[in-house]
Amino acid sequence: MSDSQSDGGDCTDHRTAVTEPEVEALVRGICFKTGPPRVLGVELEWLVHELREPGLPVAPERLEAVYAALRAVDLGSALTVEPGGQLELSSLPAASLTECIGTVSADLDAVRAVLAEDGLGLVGIGHDPWHPPRRFLHEPRYDAMETCLDRGGPAGRHMMCASASVQVCVDAGHEEPGPLGHARRWWLAHQLGAVLLAAFANSPLIGQRPTGWMSTRQLMWMEIGTGRAGGPPLDGEPRAVWARHVLDSPVMCVRGDGGPWEVPDGLTFREWTRSRSPRPPTRADLDYHLTTLFPPVRPRGHLELRMIDAQPGDDGWIVPLAVTAALFDDPEAAETAYRTVKPLAERALSRPAPHNPLYTDAARYGLADPELRDTAAACFAAALEALPRMGATTEVMDAVAAFVDRYVARGRCPADDLLDRLHDGEPARHRHGPTGGTPLSHGKDIRT
Repeated sequence: MSDSQSDGGDCTDHRTAVTEPEVEALVRGICFKTGPPRVLGVELEWLVHELREPGLPVAPERLEAVYAALRAVDLGSALTVEPGGQLELSSLPAASLTECIGTVSADLDAVRAVLAEDGLGLVGIGHDPWHPPRRFLHEPRYDAMETCLDRGGPAGRHMMCASASVQVCVDAGHEEPGPLGHARRWWLAHQLGAVLLAAFANSPLIGQRPTGWMSTRQLMWMEIGTGRAGGPPLDGEPRAVWARHVLDSPVMCVRGDGGPWEVPDGLTFREWTRSRSPRPPTRADLDYHLTTLFPPVRPRGHLELRMIDAQPGDDGWIVPLAVTAALFDDPEAAETAYRTVKPLAERALSRPAPHNPLYTDAARYGLADPELRDTAAACFAAALEALPRMGATTEVMDAVAAFVDRYVARGRCPADDLLDRLHDGEPARHRHGPTGGTPLSHGKDIRT
């Protein structure tokens, strides 16, 4: 959901230094806002491509011009540009699934109309299958991010400049225990997240060659490392484990009011509060630090589920939004989902997501994994039963049912369609496995 957090260009706010105990208290207070689940949101990232030929690169000058035109469009959602030129549309908190879908759909129609005037369109794929990562935005935040992530290899640039996702935002839940309690929802988000990752995997290609992974986007997140893109262990009270994780995660940068930002190597926020060097950290620095952590489930008052690849088609994003909303906010479906995903926890080996075998298998195999397929089938069935109770429209329920028939029931995910197009209909399951993919010739059309 859209929020008011800044990218950090102004360092004059909250100049009072914070101590380690103050940081822990602040994180505990702001990252889990409990109460009855009542609002829903979605953040949609899109690749921008040529309508006539998606494989052609779009010149930065054209992107700058069309994005300037988009800034004049009255939208109900926040529209931002990602470092590689991807567009992100972030909804405001909505009181119902129907309201959320209606507002975002209208905004997307308006955005697509402006893009189409310049021969451009949006495509929903989790990782750009045509082009190498290329940075569009050159700002201190992204200069520092690139410097920081480059220390771990090329995955950071792929994440910044070539990836796109559907991020579903649900309320943290009740303070009290139960199906809608915040502790259970926190746990459920991580275990169910692997099922959502597998079901909606949609990024099997780089340079029009199979990578051997159904969600290459998730592979890139895993390769970025645990400090930046990993979650905390699920071995304690959510507020406590998240506060500890925030303090022990590395600082991406120390912002300045002029010139390049300093990018320390390995300095955790906890160490920064103790050393107070190169300057004491402030509340604004903490707020910024929270925006530089990218676990698969990020608590921001609400829970932001970040593991779902961008989906094909104009309205493909509606299915993961509807399924996730049903499994979290309908008490009966939430209880079913909790019982259904419980056996999956053993596969995680008590390791934090996404750096555990469960997430690795979900990203590599999608629903070709038998246990993930069976778990997805049960969870999608529970979601379909819950959607009428949530007031979902016939169109939404039909879209979820069609996704079940096309993918879940067949042990497939949208990535299989991309692979099928490149191999002229050869069954995807005979083409990839643990050893990786097969090189492809360039130039085939894989538009969705």
